[in-house]
Formats: sequence, C-alpha cells, structure tokens
Amino acid sequence: MIKTFLLLLASNIFMTFAWYGHLTEKEIPIWKAILISWAIAFFEYCLMVPANRMGYANGMTAYQLKISQEVITLIVFAVFAVVALKEPFHWKYLVSFAFILGAVFFMFKK
Repeated sequence: MIKTFLLLLASNIFMTFAWYGHLTEKEIPIWKAILISWAIAFFEYCLMVPANRMGYANGMTAYQLKISQEVITLIVFAVFAVVALKEPFHWKYLVSFAFILGAVFFMFKK
C-alpha cells in the first residue's frame, strides 16, 4: 500500500498544479492556462492510473482508494494554498479535515 499512497501523493501534486497553479499567473491568457494545465494533468494520469490499479490489485476497495485520494488531495492542496497562493489556514479547515479523516477511519475499519 505504501507504493499506492506515494503514487497518489505524486499524482495529486501534479493535479493541484494543473488545477490551481495558473491562479498565481494572472497575466497568462486563459487558453494558455488550459493547455498548460492539460499538459500537467497528463503526468497526473500517468501516476493516478497505476496507483489505483496497484491498490485495487493489492486488496484495497475502490471506496478506500477514493477516500484515501481525497485526503491526500486536501493535504496537498492545503500546503499549496498556504505556500503558493499565500492564503491563510483557518481553524475551520482543520475541523473539516478531521471529519474527513474520520471517514478514512471508518472506511478502513473491518
């Protein structure tokens, strides 16, 4: 499962930059932002598809893969928003993340 989570982490880093990286470059025309985002997203897919296949083949359910991916996405996004977008991190985000982590706990509970 470690390889699956590492691939999910790497793919989410690419996807966060594909979806939100253009927000730091407001002068780029939207058509260029779209093309650049698609080019970045290609690499996200090159990591996400093997991660899901590997995780599923090793006994994870599709639900477990999806919930895990969402948690990783939120962590990656939170770091990106604070570092790249210079947005503050509020306590209410921590509470929201805690609820999602609760979902992960119940998803993996036997």
